[in-house]
Amino acid sequence: QVQLVESGGGLVQPGGSLRLSCAASGSIFTINIMGWYRQAPGKQRELVATITSSGTTTYANSVKVRFTVSRDNAKNTVDLQMNSLNPEDTAVYYCYVRRFRTPTYEYWGQGTQVTVSS
Repeated sequence: QVQLVESGGGLVQPGGSLRLSCAASGSIFTINIMGWYRQAPGKQRELVATITSSGTTTYANSVKVRFTVSRDNAKNTVDLQMNSLNPEDTAVYYCYVRRFRTPTYEYWGQGTQVTVSS
């Protein structure tokens, strides 16, 4: 079992910044992929950004340049620095981890609300 604890969500004005953090604990081994997804009301969950254990990143086109994902392999944490936020970024953000090797696993965090509004 792997537990994920997220922090850092909240209310921010358009143009502002927020930093999300996620810490993984439990029977972890090496996490191959860590990252963030989001789900806005009435929409499907979508990828925001992921990062592999070797540092390769993937971003949704809508957040490239504005968001930066990073991880600390020793601490099993993943962060998402979000800049130049706009109302379209309003969503519940979910931490995500996946391991491909045995024991394989895939876990989601409980979600943290990000609201961008004036």
